[in-house]
Amino acid sequence: MPFRAVLAGCGSMSKGWLSAIAEHPLLKGRVDIVGLVDLHLPTAQARAAEFGLSEIAIGTHLDDVLATIRPDLLFDVVVPSAREGVVTTGLRHGCHVLSEKPMAATLAAGQALIAQAKAAGRVHAVVQNRRFIAGIRRIRRLIESGALGEITALHCDFFIGAHFGGFRDEMEHVLLLDMAIHTLDAARFMAGVAPRAVYCLETNPRGSWYAHGAAANAIFEFDDGIVFNYRGSWCAEGANTSWESAWRIIGTKGTLTWDGADAFEARTVVGDTGFFRDLQAIEVPAPADIDQTHGHASVIAEFLDAIEEGRSPETASNDNIKSLAMVFAAIESARTRQRVLIAV
Repeated sequence: MPFRAVLAGCGSMSKGWLSAIAEHPLLKGRVDIVGLVDLHLPTAQARAAEFGLSEIAIGTHLDDVLATIRPDLLFDVVVPSAREGVVTTGLRHGCHVLSEKPMAATLAAGQALIAQAKAAGRVHAVVQNRRFIAGIRRIRRLIESGALGEITALHCDFFIGAHFGGFRDEMEHVLLLDMAIHTLDAARFMAGVAPRAVYCLETNPRGSWYAHGAAANAIFEFDDGIVFNYRGSWCAEGANTSWESAWRIIGTKGTLTWDGADAFEARTVVGDTGFFRDLQAIEVPAPADIDQTHGHASVIAEFLDAIEEGRSPETASNDNIKSLAMVFAAIESARTRQRVLIAV
């Protein structure tokens, strides 16, 4: 039988969720949307009509809809400031909950949600869909192969002039909290080790159309002596990078570069003489599992698989909080102009 799900938050992001659930082969027939909730009732009604959801519960009060429908799942697509209350409500009604990122507005709130999910015996996970793409999976597989030797550093550039409008224009720490978490989570996944400290400079450059924090430079220290350098801006016009950033990953035997799209270059040292050592190009392997490369659909499918198999999903909140901790440590470092330890 398909899972019965209520989706809360019917704004623009909900369209990607509902499209994946309705159309993607990994999800087709696995989820029945039985309710939509939004503070603005016409928004929920319009989304229901768009997806032909004619016989479902539609409301403005999540507690009432969950009490009436008693679904298996809650899909949380609300704005970050409302997340804690929505997840708490879902867990209280016995739902497994899959949330948009960031998983909470504070680290303490995130830890509280983890404790609530454990007490309820429910799965609580986070949509880190940008780790579920072919490029990230290929890089992780290459690193695991040992072809680059021991990883010593990861560098990424994220420069995009994004004009969203809406709540992001007024958010504090908009780049770090709303977008950089994808990149920081990807770096943590690639490196395969825990972050330990960060020094960050956050700015809102001249000409920014955001209220606060549209750019940041951060140096993260990971276990095993790995350094991760992040440079990013959401108000950089003229030469957009990929949404996945442009990457350089350095190991003791060689280097990989990735443009965030389809261009990979990987070379390792083959000679032991000369000012510059001789190099050879190496292949970047295909993803180990193609089903893990479909973004939103893959992360939702992983969530469903984990529930069915009685295991923790890859993006479970008790792991994803490490990525959230990177964000809040970077914000604290920017505020204090000091190196900040990361401990979760």
